[in-house]
Amino acid sequence: MGIDSSPSLLSKMKDKVVEMAKNVKKIGKDDPRRIMHCAKVGIALTLNSLLYYYNPLYDDFGQSGIWALLTVILVFEFTVGATLSKSLNRSFATLLAGAMGVGAKYLADLSGDKAEPVVLGLLVFILAATSTFIRFIPGIKRKYDYGVMIFILTFSLVTVSGYRTEQIIQYAHQRLSMVAIGGVTCILISVLVCPVWAGEDLQNLIATNIEKLGKSLEGFGSAYFRLPEAEGEDSGCSKALFPQDYKSAFNSKAYENSLATCAGWEFGHGEFKFGHPWEQYLKVGGLARECASHLQALCGYLNAAADDDRKMQTLLSFKSKIQGPCTRMCSESSQALRDISSAMKTMAQPSPEIQDHLRNSRAAINDLEVVFGSSSLSTTEMLFEIIPCAAVTSILIDIVNCVDKISKSVDELSEKAGFKKPKAKSPEAAEQPPQQQLLHRGIVTPVNEDSPEAVTIDETPQDSPEFDNLQGATHEQKSQELITDVKTG
Repeated sequence: MGIDSSPSLLSKMKDKVVEMAKNVKKIGKDDPRRIMHCAKVGIALTLNSLLYYYNPLYDDFGQSGIWALLTVILVFEFTVGATLSKSLNRSFATLLAGAMGVGAKYLADLSGDKAEPVVLGLLVFILAATSTFIRFIPGIKRKYDYGVMIFILTFSLVTVSGYRTEQIIQYAHQRLSMVAIGGVTCILISVLVCPVWAGEDLQNLIATNIEKLGKSLEGFGSAYFRLPEAEGEDSGCSKALFPQDYKSAFNSKAYENSLATCAGWEFGHGEFKFGHPWEQYLKVGGLARECASHLQALCGYLNAAADDDRKMQTLLSFKSKIQGPCTRMCSESSQALRDISSAMKTMAQPSPEIQDHLRNSRAAINDLEVVFGSSSLSTTEMLFEIIPCAAVTSILIDIVNCVDKISKSVDELSEKAGFKKPKAKSPEAAEQPPQQQLLHRGIVTPVNEDSPEAVTIDETPQDSPEFDNLQGATHEQKSQELITDVKTG
């Protein structure tokens, strides 16, 4: 029994090791900067270890050198902003707490030997309780929580240990020096060796989420109007065409807030000047999540099952009528999102083509109104059968409005951040008159003679013979009108 189980146990251990190796490789491959960060932490720890290894330094600082190593471990973070935040918080908190601890020691000495521990204990209680309450304040907790915690720790250590030693000033000075050495080492290595800026990560994260929204929206337009039931395909085939990339916007909210907080500590670098509007990025990210929530709602209407054949026939018939406007809304809004993402990544002012895409989307909404106005439903039951399609069109309209909000928010961001203007066009291109884009081509004819308000739209492709005949008939009609005007003139 034991002999049979040994190979099985070894096989399981081997599979675990292989799986762990694959995960480690994937983590490093997803972001190679992580490997460099590990090396930077190792360099910082090695340099601060010289406080112990090098005898002259050890003679000056002694056992206090351990605080430099602890500082490196606690404050060295992945991004420059996070490292600056923790280093400055720890340094100032240690300086303030050390000074107050020395003052508390001398104040307790004035009260006598018997009252000294009582005074010290009372001061520790008051400052620890007050500082802990301050940590609940949202603004303090977001930016200075680590500093307040270090203040409580340092004040308590200096005050309590000072009761048993007379060299309290030397103790506070050594600890402050070690914290400063460790913090400066982390800051220099983080900034000078392959720096990772939180501001750049925040901008790329939000821009990538917006790009994924556009990809998912375009995929939905292709998947929803694929009509797999009519083509005899699997019902899951259309859903596979609808990428779920939009969900990344939901999962990145906490990370965006963290990056924005860390970016606020970073100094100006590259295109990011001092006082960069990081809060505006969070506003854009919130609108991106709003758009993602609409896409999540659309996912529920994909491949909705029908109760019977008649209901399915009515649904497919109505879906074919709204296919043109809805797919235009998806494609134009998707392209607008892609252009917005590109403008954020390159830190350039949004292109005027974004507004062109939004105007095309709103024109498609007007076409939808015509389609809904032309739909003659004989019974109330037929009205309920097309409710899923009507809900989809309503959500798509909400998405168009949401994309418009994202565009305006990015315009505001470009003004506050001073994004660079797009390159000017060549004189030859500027002299050419703008080409008018024809948003809709077709023939509008009545559907029901008894109801003149009902119309249908017969969309004719531009490259078809019917469109050429239609265009020729229109030119001929205009020529006859012109000849008549000349004769009567």
